[in-house]
Amino acid sequence: MTILDTFKARIQAADKILITTHEFPDADGIGSEIALCLALLSLGKNVYCVNEEPLLERYQYLDQDKVVLGYQQYKKKHANFKPDMMIVVDTNTKDRIGKNLAGLIVENNIHTLYIDHHPCRGRDLSTHCIDVSSAATGQMIGEMIEALGVKFTKKMALPIYTAIIIDTSSFRYPTVSAATHRLVAKLMDTGVNPPEAYNGIYGTKRIIHMHLLSKILNSAATNANETIAWMLLKKEDIDQFKSDIEDTHAFINNLLILNNIKVAVMFRDDGDQIKMSMRSSGDVDVGLIAQALGGGGHSHSAATILFRLKDESTQAIIDKSIAVVEDLVQKAES
Repeated sequence: MTILDTFKARIQAADKILITTHEFPDADGIGSEIALCLALLSLGKNVYCVNEEPLLERYQYLDQDKVVLGYQQYKKKHANFKPDMMIVVDTNTKDRIGKNLAGLIVENNIHTLYIDHHPCRGRDLSTHCIDVSSAATGQMIGEMIEALGVKFTKKMALPIYTAIIIDTSSFRYPTVSAATHRLVAKLMDTGVNPPEAYNGIYGTKRIIHMHLLSKILNSAATNANETIAWMLLKKEDIDQFKSDIEDTHAFINNLLILNNIKVAVMFRDDGDQIKMSMRSSGDVDVGLIAQALGGGGHSHSAATILFRLKDESTQAIIDKSIAVVEDLVQKAES
C-alpha cells in the first residue's frame, strides 16, 4: 500500500476533519494546510483548519478564503464540532502542535494522520504519510490533492508553490526532483507568478534589513580548511534594526556560496538559549549532527537548541558546538 493509497483510504473514512501544523509555523506548514483544506472542502468534507495561534499578518495573503483559525477562535465559533480525524502537516508528533490542540486529540481520542517529510521514529508508517525522500511537505500535499482527483485552483496552487519554495530553499536542496518540477509546472498553469510568489514570502525589504544582514555577515567565520562556516545573530541586533526573526531565516544561505563549504551554521543568541541552525551543501548529513546535539531535521537542513550553562559565554558555546560539527564531519569522511 503506497502513501497515496493510505491517504485516500484515511480521507474516505472521515467526514469531519481538523487540519493543523506545528506551532510557530512558517510557510511550508501553512501553505500545506491551506491547500489541503481547500481541496477537501471542494469534495464536500466538513473541514476546519486550526492552529494554536491565529495566522500572522505576513502569511494572510496565502489564505484568501480565510480558512485558518486560531484555536480560541475555533472554540468560540465551532465548539460543537466533533472531528472524526485530525490531519497534522509538516510534523509527525502532537508534541509540536501546541498544548490546546494536543489536548484536543487526547481528550476526544481523535484519530490522527501525520503528513510529513521529516525523519520519524516510533510511528506506525502504515497508517501515516511520512516520506523522507520528498523535497517538501507541500509537494506531498500537491500529489495527494491530485490523487483525490481535485483540480488545482490558484488559491490552492499559490500556498503549495510557496511551501515548496520555503522547504527547498528555492529548489537548491538535493531532494528536489523532476517530480518536484513537474508539480510546480502544474501549479504555474493556474496563474501562479514566480516573482510575485517569491517576493510575497520573502518580502521586499527596507534598507535597514540590508544593514542587519551586513552586520551578521560581518560576524562570519570558518574553520581552518573552510569546510564549515558560521555566523552569529543576536536578539539585540534584530531589535536594533527593527526587524523580525522571520526576516532572518534565509541569512544562513549566504554561507552556502563559499568555496569548499560543507556545513553552514547560524547561531541565534536568545539569551538563556541559542538556536543553532545548520545547512548542508549536500555531502554532509546535518540531521545526524543536529541529533548528536539534541535536535533534528533533514540531511540538508536541521537545527537544535543549545542551553547556556551558568556563566557560559556565547563564544564558548559556539566554539564547543563547532568542535562537535568538525569532529562529526571528519568521522563521516573517514
